[in-house]
Amino acid sequence: QVQLVESGGGLAQAGGSLRLSCSASGSDLARVMTWYRQPPGKQRELVANLRMSEDTATYAESVKGRFTMSKEIAKNTVSLQMNSLKSEDTAVYYCKVIIQSATYFGRGTQVTVSS
Repeated sequence: QVQLVESGGGLAQAGGSLRLSCSASGSDLARVMTWYRQPPGKQRELVANLRMSEDTATYAESVKGRFTMSKEIAKNTVSLQMNSLKSEDTAVYYCKVIIQSATYFGRGTQVTVSS
């Protein structure tokens, strides 16, 4: 059973930065890793997506130019560097991983941005 461990959430001021990480356990390498977020009272939305065989992630329009997703393939780990944070970035951030044909979600990490 694959487990995802997310870390790095917390409180930041508007204009500040946070870095999230997500690591998948197990020996099988991830094919795709994705960050989602769910703001208070809203539906979950995709933030960034990265195929582990590629170097470039895709991003939601709302975070382009501010968030950067990176990978460490050997560690089955991705990170999300979040800069120029805004109050609307406040959400629970979830990591999703596809390993072989199975999909796994992390439990989420809270990000709160104060204005």
